[in-house]
Amino acid sequence: MIVLFIQNYTAQKRSDSIDVFIKHKMQELKIPGLQLAVIRNEKIDQLSNYGLANIEHQIATKNNMVFSINSMTKAFVGVAIMQLQEQGKLKTDDTISKYLSDIPGNWKKITIKQLLSNTSGLPNNIDEKEQLLGGGIENKNWEIVKTRPMEFSPGEKFSYNQTGYYILGKIITKLSGEHFAKFIEENQFKPCTMFVTRFGDSNDIIENNAGSYSTIINHDGQWINDGKLHNAFVAFPLFFRTATGILSSAEDLSKWLIALQKGKLLHDKKSIKELFTTIKLNNGDIGGFNKLTNGYALGWPTVVRSEHPAVAPVGGMRSALFVYPDDNLSIIVLSNLQGANPEWFIDEIAGYYIPDMKIENGFGLSPNMKLLYHQTVSGGYQNVYAIYQKIKENNKNFTVSEDEINSWGYQLISRNLKNEALAVFKLNTLLFPNSANVYDSYGEALDGLGQKKEAVINYKKSLILNPGNTNAANYLKDKK
Repeated sequence: MIVLFIQNYTAQKRSDSIDVFIKHKMQELKIPGLQLAVIRNEKIDQLSNYGLANIEHQIATKNNMVFSINSMTKAFVGVAIMQLQEQGKLKTDDTISKYLSDIPGNWKKITIKQLLSNTSGLPNNIDEKEQLLGGGIENKNWEIVKTRPMEFSPGEKFSYNQTGYYILGKIITKLSGEHFAKFIEENQFKPCTMFVTRFGDSNDIIENNAGSYSTIINHDGQWINDGKLHNAFVAFPLFFRTATGILSSAEDLSKWLIALQKGKLLHDKKSIKELFTTIKLNNGDIGGFNKLTNGYALGWPTVVRSEHPAVAPVGGMRSALFVYPDDNLSIIVLSNLQGANPEWFIDEIAGYYIPDMKIENGFGLSPNMKLLYHQTVSGGYQNVYAIYQKIKENNKNFTVSEDEINSWGYQLISRNLKNEALAVFKLNTLLFPNSANVYDSYGEALDGLGQKKEAVINYKKSLILNPGNTNAANYLKDKK
């Protein structure tokens, strides 16, 4: 009984800590409403709702409310293709010309796997403002995109592409004998008892649909954050809904992930392994969105790293889920704010379950940076330069980059450890004295601590090294 009490107390304490963390993030990022689910060892460990699903009517977020998951829909498409492969109806290495005849000649060698992994080189069927070509009319869209040149040879690069998912929808429909949306509903939604999950957009009347808000606007093809909250309206024509079209809840997505992990959706373990395996480019490299989601599997973005790798579908800059296959842990965060980008803080939630994933324990740092970090924590930030020199004396090959140290400093600022950050930024000026950026960052840290005169000195150094540094120039202009 004592052991059970301790386990329950630990679980409650962890849940409370996560709640505090989530509420802080929501306040920081101005997220109106959010759903969280944590799956541990194929069971739901935490299911929580926060804030307002609808601001206008002051409706609190609840379990049965649905959020648009946008491009996370592609993960369902990946599962659907693997289901058809298990049924013997296709192979992911098949060329698309085996299933489609109405395509240009230079598309014929593209494989299904390349469509799924965004390495096809196909022209995109949306414009720079993410509007569908041909006014959203399927036939017009298809005819226009077929006249456009390939972006690159298949498998040469990673380039996020919606045309490939439109083609995947056509293939699913042809081979299954039913519309792709129906196939996914029958073979994923229903077996997982996903009661509230459905396809739809802003034109549909959807019961318990959370509002959709954004601080991101597209200005002349560039996404910018103007800091104001706007209503967000989206139109996903039926033919486009393999790319982005599902609305779901954290609870329903938990059921789906558990079913997938237990082999109820894909019966062969090799299928799940293939689904989650990052695709390599022709030259052996990998490609992805950014330094976090740096790879892409079959409909699933991936986080390729030596510690705690993940598969990580993201959607609409508002929702994400991370599956940590090595840790029997999955985390789902759905929000109603475009611009929340929860993929950037899901690892921190994982840290409440896996302590070595906590930022304060050095997670995400390179081996050399981790060594410097831990010895600095032990020896004191005021001694960071001496600690660096001692490590260097013992290991002539020891190197850390300017960017790594700079990132460390800003990480400390995010944790409100300003004096520690100051010591780290100063270290960077000693190690890289010819870099304008290190003096700029050091100046910013000094200013944050009220040391204005010292900040001016360092901004001047930065401007001498880089006369084009507008940040330093503006700071100095204000101080005249």
